[in-house]
Amino acid sequence: MLELKNISFGVSESTEQKEILKDISLTIKDGTFTAITGPNGGGKSTLAKLIIGIERPTSGQILFDGEDITELSITERARRSIGFAFQQPVRFKGITVRDLITIAAGSRLSTSGVCGYLSEVGLCARDYINREVNASLSGGELKRIEIATILARKTKLSVFDEPEAGIDLWSFHNLIRVFEKMHEEVNGSIVIISHQERILNIADEIIVIADGKIVRQGEGKEILPDLLDNTASCRFYKEEK
Repeated sequence: MLELKNISFGVSESTEQKEILKDISLTIKDGTFTAITGPNGGGKSTLAKLIIGIERPTSGQILFDGEDITELSITERARRSIGFAFQQPVRFKGITVRDLITIAAGSRLSTSGVCGYLSEVGLCARDYINREVNASLSGGELKRIEIATILARKTKLSVFDEPEAGIDLWSFHNLIRVFEKMHEEVNGSIVIISHQERILNIADEIIVIADGKIVRQGEGKEILPDLLDNTASCRFYKEEK
């Protein structure tokens, strides 16, 4: 279980401190699919970076399975089974797709094992298994390979920052199926930062962040109808400002 307790985060701009997140408290229960959404610039991606350790909070605590991980590095959090998929996947010159998935799995994988993970994300294994993870791959291909590494790691907490960004429509439809299958079969929690209705529609819980604050959270079936109503959306985005 992931717990954020009174998390705030700010950055220095000239002589002033700009607050990006303001006293955020939330709990991500084991085995749940949580979508975090809200207007651009509201602090969603910053929250993801705090969870996985790219940034440190100005104040507050982050607990994972009861352990205080607030000061732990990305590597230390990864060892505790927290995974992260970037909005723009990292390219690795000299590393093949086979290497990357094998490293993610943490053990030697057979060719069929690697191919199985590629098939899960809709890639023909023979076309990709020996390719380098470099500029020759499209954004959609990189995104799916990155998700294959998350599947291989079997993380207890998987965080995805706008997985739909920069991919084609077919890849997006395929990603939805991957996330649905992950939710059904993986014994771990999924957190996705997204604006996409189809992703929000399959979430157990939706958290709405605006102006650095949680302005609404609850079961997806309760929150989504208001999000789809533009008038209501504007109202609760602003209600705590």
